[in-house]
This record gives sequence, C-alpha cells and structure tokens, in this order.
Amino acid sequence: MSGPYRAGGSGRVRNDMRLISCPVSIGKLVLIELDKQPLPWFPEDSWFPAKVEVKSPEGDTYNFPIYRWITDSKVHRFREGTALRVFEDDHHLGRYSRQMEVDQREKDYRWDVYVEGIPHCMEAMGPDSLPCEIRFSFTKKREFQYTAATGLTELKLKHLADSRENWTNIDDINRVFCSKRTDISDYVQEHWKEDAFFGYQYLNGLNPMLIRRCSALPDNFPVTDDMVSLHGQGSLRNEMEKGNIFLCDYKLLDGVKANIVNLKKQYLMAPLVLLHETPDEKLMPIAIQLKQTPADDNPIFFPTDSEYDWLMAKIFVRSADFSEHQLNVHLLRTHLLAEVFAVALLRNVPMVHPLYKLLIPHTRYTLQINYLARSLLISETGVFSQFAASGGEGLITILKRSLSSMTYSSLCIPEDIAERGLEAVPNFYYRDDGLKLWDIIQRFVQGVLSFYYKNDAEVQKDSELQKWISDIFEHGFLSQAHTGIPQSFTTVAELVKFVTMVIFTCSGQHSAVNAGQYDYGGWMPNTPISLQLPPPTTKGKTSKATMLQTFPDVNTTVQGMATMWLLSKQSSDFVPLGQYPDHHFSEEIPCELIKDFQGELEGLSVVIKARNKSLEVPYTYMDPTALENSVAL
Repeated sequence: MSGPYRAGGSGRVRNDMRLISCPVSIGKLVLIELDKQPLPWFPEDSWFPAKVEVKSPEGDTYNFPIYRWITDSKVHRFREGTALRVFEDDHHLGRYSRQMEVDQREKDYRWDVYVEGIPHCMEAMGPDSLPCEIRFSFTKKREFQYTAATGLTELKLKHLADSRENWTNIDDINRVFCSKRTDISDYVQEHWKEDAFFGYQYLNGLNPMLIRRCSALPDNFPVTDDMVSLHGQGSLRNEMEKGNIFLCDYKLLDGVKANIVNLKKQYLMAPLVLLHETPDEKLMPIAIQLKQTPADDNPIFFPTDSEYDWLMAKIFVRSADFSEHQLNVHLLRTHLLAEVFAVALLRNVPMVHPLYKLLIPHTRYTLQINYLARSLLISETGVFSQFAASGGEGLITILKRSLSSMTYSSLCIPEDIAERGLEAVPNFYYRDDGLKLWDIIQRFVQGVLSFYYKNDAEVQKDSELQKWISDIFEHGFLSQAHTGIPQSFTTVAELVKFVTMVIFTCSGQHSAVNAGQYDYGGWMPNTPISLQLPPPTTKGKTSKATMLQTFPDVNTTVQGMATMWLLSKQSSDFVPLGQYPDHHFSEEIPCELIKDFQGELEGLSVVIKARNKSLEVPYTYMDPTALENSVAL
C-alpha cells in the first residue's frame, strides 16, 4: 500500500529532526501528516520542525523537508522530498495535497497594488500579519530594531536629528555618526572632491548601472572640441571612435517635481555627464550639463571652471545619482522585483516542485523587509518621502518611468555590459566579479534544471512553471511586452536564463547596489539626499558659502545617514550565497551540484580577496562570502 504517515507533537521544537521507524511495511510513502496536539492547561505554542525522516522495514529512507512554523492544531501535509513536477505526480493523494497546498497559498499570499504603474506587492496589514514562515527571525527582528533605535538616539542626544539649520562648517558634518565609520567612508571623506574618484564611482560605487560608452553626443548636450580638455589625446570624435568617451544621462529625472523639506523647496536636476578614459586608465569627468534642455541659463560646466562652479556641478550630479540609484537601481530593480519573484513562487509552486526547492532560499526575509520599506521609507510619513528631494510625488513618477523603460536584457549582466559597451573598461570590478558570479550561478541552475527537465516539451507542459512566469509578467512587469520579459517558457534554455537572473538579482546584484550605501553615502557631501538651492545659472558666482547653503539641512543630513547605516548593517543570522541550511533537495545529483556550486563560489571569493589586497579601494560587494542569498536588508 501507499499513503500518508501521521505524526503528532507538542511544544516548541526548532530545527529538530525526528527519526521515525515503521515496524510494518507501508509501501511507497507519498506524504505525511503532522499536527501539533495541544496539552491541557498549557498555552498554545509554536513548532518548527526542520524535516522528518521515515525509515521503512525494507531499508528505504524517506525524507520530508518542512522548514516552517506550525502554529495551530490543524493537520498539515508534507510531501516526500523527491522533487516532482505536476505532470508526473501520479498518485491521487499526492495530486490532492498538491492542489490543497497551492489553494491555501493563494489565500495566504495575495497580490496588492501599492500604487498604479509600479510592480504589485503582497497584501499585508502589518509584519505580524505575514505568514510565519516568511517573517524575520527573532534575532533579525531585534537586531534591526536595535540598529534603527540606537542610531537615532545617538543623533538626538547630539541635538542633530531635530535641527533645521544649515551647515555652516563642513567639518561639523564629522559630528554626525563620528563613531560609525568604515574604511571606505573615511576614504570618501578625504577624496570626494577629486575628479578621478567622481568617475570611479560610476564603475564601482553604488550605481554602476548608468554609465555607457558614447559613440555620438545626444543633440541636447552640445559639447565641442574647443570646450573640453582630453589630456592631449586629440579630438572628441577621435576619442569616441577609440571607445574612450562615456555618457551618464539622468533623463529619467527630467521634469520630476522636487520635494518640499522643512517647508523649503528642494532641487533635483536631470544632468548629462561626459567622461573620458585617460591613458593612465582613469575615468575623468570632462563636461556636466545639469538640465536636459540646452539654454543660456543652463551652462555646461568643465574642470577648467572655478573651483566651486565645478564642485557644485558635481554635487548636483551626485544628488541626482542618489535618487536614480535608490529608486530605480535599488528599490525597483532588486527589492520590488524580488518580491514579485517570491510572491509568484509562493502562490503557484508547491514545495515538492524542483523550482520551489531551488528558489525558496532566495526569498528569505524579502516580503517583510519590503513591507517595512513601504511603511517606514516611502510612505507619506516615511524617511525618504519626508527628506529626499525625490520623495513624495517625485518618487512615484520615477518608479513608473523606471519600470516603463526597464528591459529583460538590462537585468542580465552579460547582456547589460555588452549593450552599454563596457566590456573593455579598465578597473571595472562590478563587471569583473558580476560576470564571474553570473556564470557560476548559471552553471548551477543549468545543472539542477536540466536534471529535472530533459527536453523543451517538459518545460512547456509544466503548468505550475508557466503560471509562475505568467504571474511575474502580469504583476511584476504589468504585462508590458516591450520589456522582453517572457510570458511563458518554451525551452529549457529560456528557463535556465530566467532563473539565473532571479538568483543573481536577489543575491549579487542587490549586494552590489545596497551593501556600500554607508561606505559611499556616510559622508553626506558625496551623496546629498537633497539640495535646497537651485544650481548656478551663470558661472563665477558660487563659493564655499553657496555650497554649504545648498547642502541639505542638518536634520535631513542625519536622517539620511541614519537610514543608510541601517540598510548597510548586516544581521548576525545572515546566510551567504550558496549556503542552504534548509535541505530541500534530497536526490543525489542536485545535492552534488550544490557542493560544486559552493566550491566555485569559494574559489571566486579567494580570487576577489587576492585582487583587493592591491587596491586602494577594495571592491567587496560581489564577494560570495559577503553577499546574502536573498534581498533581506
């Protein structure tokens, strides 16, 4: 016979393993039923079984991965750990429990529309309303609360968090979080004015996604040879033909309504920046135009201008980069997409499916961190909405534009680097490490999925797989076909590429655009979250005093820095990429592939650490030992 096996238990058991031996033959075991029986006179308790192993008299061992909280006294069914696709699940009990699981998940994980025109999110009334298995651990919750509370308490004790005054001395900014410094934030404070460091950040700073090789200047950026100095390398046209000219265009921000902070209008520009790769392999800014439309009151700034004209132009660019980075590159392209991938998985794919087993570790904490981001950062009363130049109405405008202009290829680093013409740029560690990481993930995903899907026809007839990608296309990309996101899968290769992108986005890409927030934003002048004077319309009238008056107020500065500190602070229960404490796979080949994956990641980490020893500014954000499996922060 074949059928379920039932085990009952009571009490809090976390990550426990129970070995259950059967004295009589039970045939092929399909599923087990677990319930947590209440004890008289004792309060209701929760139970966290890791897995159940059943050893039969015939010597067969059946593994049942669980890894979820059981909080009630209902009967819960769990499938044997061998991965099964829906079309090969031929036992009536298995098919029934599979459908019941998906039906329940559709009730537990509902889509919601936060704002029209941006990816949909999970419906939730609060963190405590989230299903237990996706909430923060006790450790994560307490550490997150502690980091947030102590940062603001420190600032309030210094009477900085409520001050609406201007900065009158740039050295006073040192008083903000003087005890919370990193080696890179110290380096930024020392070098933030330098052109070479300004250019370097487009490659290895928080936003390596904007820069692209320039073969022809856009019509709205009328730079000519007699305006720029190319370090003795000939004409602008010649340098473009050699591939040495690069453009950063913030057109996404054009016309965005800037916020009002402390009852004062703020300013957000949409700059164009031209950079030149010099013979000594530095990326140097050579021209900056702060608004998209050329005009007499929109001068093009050059390094030959006065010290503060040129510095102020770069400051406006760095402030624009903050908004472009936070809303498009960080929030939309990692956090919001990761939530879509996770909700679509949880709604459509049961635990026994190989895709669930492969992707569930890459959803850890994402739904709760995103709920907190919506409530504490981008809501009407959130820190970003209150203090950033792009907060409020501008925030939604930028997110909508960003989604409309997003492409599938831009989410896949090999294609993105090629499309932007950046294959040969020197000292581009985001590219170097990211391409290697992508390849390692791709080989792992290829191995696992090709083990389960032997041909394209099996992909095409997997209805759960097709529902997953259909949900992502509809709720993540709002059914916009021009994005290039698949609406269905027809080949194994398509499936492998998309799943590789999902894992890369949730791990390496998120780390690359999140982990360095305090490193590069901890010194406010390098990354102002807002500016409160308009940019100069004529040259020769700026000064140090102008710069200080343009910088955000004291309280705006400290709120921004406290938030960046919080979002850069890794929790102690962090799980690095490739480590899977929850053992969902039980077959030999997938388990061997996981070991190979871990070995390749360890090898990449060794290479990165060796390279970083010779760098003045180490690039650690793609080191597999330092990046998390999921968007968890």
